[in-house]
Amino acid sequence: MKLTILDATNPHQPFPPLRNALREPNGLLAVGGCLSSERLISAYRYGVFPWFSANEPILWWSPNPRLVLFPEKLLISKSLAKTLRQNRFNVTFDQAFDLVIAKCAELRANAEGTWISDDIQSAYSQLHREGVAHSVEAWRDGELVGGLYGIALGKVFFGESMFHTQTDASKVAFTHCVKQLQIWDFQLIDCQVHSEHLVSLGAQEITRVEFSHLLTKYCSDSTQVTAWICSKSS
Repeated sequence: MKLTILDATNPHQPFPPLRNALREPNGLLAVGGCLSSERLISAYRYGVFPWFSANEPILWWSPNPRLVLFPEKLLISKSLAKTLRQNRFNVTFDQAFDLVIAKCAELRANAEGTWISDDIQSAYSQLHREGVAHSVEAWRDGELVGGLYGIALGKVFFGESMFHTQTDASKVAFTHCVKQLQIWDFQLIDCQVHSEHLVSLGAQEITRVEFSHLLTKYCSDSTQVTAWICSKSS
């Protein structure tokens, strides 16, 4: 099946039907377009996200199955529970978004190359300024040692990336994030693709069709957006 090429000058151009996504590579749906806020927000609401390397055009994905976490199904292992009780880390929300995304890009570049390019960082930082993209930070002795960032739309949080430089720092940040999302009545956390790390925290795979139905229910334009508190700390 031929991939749809998106017009870079028209962020309102609709994506093709999700059923058109390739089986191999799993979920590739469209190519091109732009990283404007309008394009990114419409993509997430539709169940699509960008993922591409620096030497590639923008690639848009909707994998099947989809890895998600229902907040009430968060799993906390005995070792993680012990870490949480020890209060090793101070956790904040939206206090260092640009630094978190830069750290995520840095660690992936060191390991295997990064898809979090300068353009991606700029686009998501703009979404953060617009109140759509958010970060969770784990600090120790005043140093940022772990965190994550993602998109909040309606009652869905779309996780994008996380990092840690100290053991359990990202897990602690993620746990605090999930618990806070429960308080705000979020119904779904998108984890995108299979990860043993996230499965160990309670994530599970569902079909693309099921995921699309959940977005229609919890992430439509009419869904009330739950306010993100930008100064909470633990």
